[in-house]
Amino acid sequence: MDGPEPQLLLLLLFGALSASIITVDAQSDGCEVDLGGFLHSPFNDSSSLTCRPVWNNFILRYSQDPENVLTIVLSTVYTSGWVGMGFSSDGMMVGSSAMVGWINNVGKAHIKQYSLRGQSSSEVVVNEGQLKFAARKPVVALHSASIYLAFQLQFEAPVTQQEIIFAFGTATPRNYHLTKHEDKTSVSFDFSAGVSSASSASSSYPYQLKRNHGALNIFGWGVLLPIGAIIARYFRQHDPLWFYLHTIIQFSGFIIGLAGVVTGIALYDKLHADVLSHRALGIFVLVLGILQVLAFFLKPDKDSKIRRYWNWYHHWAGRLVLFLAAVNISVGIHVGSAGSVWKVCYGIDLAILLITVILLETMLWLRCSKKTTDAPAFQMQPT
Repeated sequence: MDGPEPQLLLLLLFGALSASIITVDAQSDGCEVDLGGFLHSPFNDSSSLTCRPVWNNFILRYSQDPENVLTIVLSTVYTSGWVGMGFSSDGMMVGSSAMVGWINNVGKAHIKQYSLRGQSSSEVVVNEGQLKFAARKPVVALHSASIYLAFQLQFEAPVTQQEIIFAFGTATPRNYHLTKHEDKTSVSFDFSAGVSSASSASSSYPYQLKRNHGALNIFGWGVLLPIGAIIARYFRQHDPLWFYLHTIIQFSGFIIGLAGVVTGIALYDKLHADVLSHRALGIFVLVLGILQVLAFFLKPDKDSKIRRYWNWYHHWAGRLVLFLAAVNISVGIHVGSAGSVWKVCYGIDLAILLITVILLETMLWLRCSKKTTDAPAFQMQPT
């Protein structure tokens, strides 16, 4: 056996690329979630609710009936703390009334109205405010990794342009006492048209930019770069083809991955999302990737004494890049609330790569073992 057959390489390329293409094409904006499995009527009728991403991972579903009853279902990614939606006359927190929901430490759901009379916690008063509830009681539900606040408000006239405040805190309320928010934004939302204009951000949620950010990074860092590394390790017997393929694929993957980082920077400028771990990992992976590119141009000759040290650095730095990139892609899918389709497709991509590596590593080990076994034994010549 001279080495892994070229057909294995074609299979690897086809499988991993197919998984990435499916991931890119399958957009899950959170509006596809079926509310019927965890919310009761009238909050579970997804077909009657208009759905709009509004800020960070916040998704607003709403409807308005002829009796001026506004039905709201607000959802966002949730681990702990509280999530709130305020109604304001001027876009400011002070003077507004807000609906705030959370899950306490023992798993019990809470949703309360608060009157925001000032900026200090003591001036945020529970069970006070100017919002009038309709017949249905407000509810909170936890589904998958998201929290859902559902409530109905009664107004005297149809709600059109309304100043809305979205906010969240990371500390779970105790005795209905809210801690200071981690982040917030104010938008002017037109409930008659489903359009929002942000007071402190862009005029619409940059969902296409978010989708491009994920797709470029998955394809660059999560598909092309691993394939290029696999070629370099297991297909060296096809010299110099392996080198040209490795170089082209790695440079292409880095450029596409770099484009993904650039879209991430643009996305952060628009959202200012609290995703410190995702950003830190992304910066570290990018720095390692740049060092790998520089190392290519500074590669010493084969006969150089430092070539083995260069090889050691290049191999292990490359493996670290691939590992951290995979971790950060997973983190990004989670914090971005990308949906199950993205998770499944990227999982398929990882599975294809892992199975391929195991098969090729086994074949490489068997080939090396055979060469060792077939090596002629040393025989002393008679004198």
